[in-house]
Amino acid sequence: MGFKVAVVGATGNVGREMLNILEERGFPVSEVVALASRRSQGTEVSFGDKTLKVKALEGYDFSDTDIAVMSAGGNVSKEWSPKIGKQGCVVIDNSSAFRYDPEVPLIVPEVNPDAIEGFSKKNIIANPNCSTAQLVVALKPLHEAATIKRIVVATYQSVSGAGKEGMDELFTQTRAVFVADPVEAKKFTKRIAFNVIPHIDVFMEDGSTKEEWKMVAETKKMLDPKIKLTATCVRVPVFIGHSEAVNVEFEKPITADEARDILREAPGCLVIDKREDGGYITPIESAGEDATYISRIREDSTLDNALNMWIVSDNLRKGAALNAVQIAELLIERGLIQPKKKAA
Repeated sequence: MGFKVAVVGATGNVGREMLNILEERGFPVSEVVALASRRSQGTEVSFGDKTLKVKALEGYDFSDTDIAVMSAGGNVSKEWSPKIGKQGCVVIDNSSAFRYDPEVPLIVPEVNPDAIEGFSKKNIIANPNCSTAQLVVALKPLHEAATIKRIVVATYQSVSGAGKEGMDELFTQTRAVFVADPVEAKKFTKRIAFNVIPHIDVFMEDGSTKEEWKMVAETKKMLDPKIKLTATCVRVPVFIGHSEAVNVEFEKPITADEARDILREAPGCLVIDKREDGGYITPIESAGEDATYISRIREDSTLDNALNMWIVSDNLRKGAALNAVQIAELLIERGLIQPKKKAA
């Protein structure tokens, strides 16, 4: 039983990763279609050992397509996702366009799989922000054990979160520094090479950035609306892999050892936490991996029932492409979707 899957935004970092992961995980496809804007029409992308020619999204007929995984940006999604959904194709959208819509489920399969049942209202399911995805995967099992009251998080987010342009800018600026060329900032507001920038997305009236606001709103929607969260989101000169320093206050007592044991059994989590040189994970080791890694788990001596931890994940995978494919797998596992074209 195979499903016809369209990857929208197939020429971008996340779109290419979606194609890789569909193939890696043996997703039951009858056909995969690569779609992008008109200017990318005819570009070739890889799907396993096949090469797909990119078709234009504009004018594409989705009536015989089962699932569309979207990674083409918020504006494209706002215009196209409702149209695609109305053609009976389920949209799994990686942008922020529908995350806060009460009629659109926002899903991390390890965290809130039951929420997927509501997808049929609009035929759209939202993927969370990459920094939120890894946070809730690590915190969900701890919330179930001891009930989280408050989270303070500082993120260290890689340039791939800003797309190919972000990665190109880090590479170009780093080279410029070494050969004493002028360093130009185009994608980022300040130089990113050998620097950190405490600014991701636009500023809001209260002084927070949109990225920080997303983490608050999405954690409340997926994990628990009663949780209080404050975030500082920082762009760092790392190509792939987001890291987070997290302080969590609980309602009930929980020790570092108990947290470690809980997380070792939790889906999607991998604990790497030895109190020795190198006994922790860094973003370079998370690149290309599916797990959300947790290190540096320790009790906060300044606060009752509180822990500190370090959470790292490949933002292009769990933060985006892998999570989207896992959502598609969840639809199939729960029998919520059937192929439109029956096998002959």
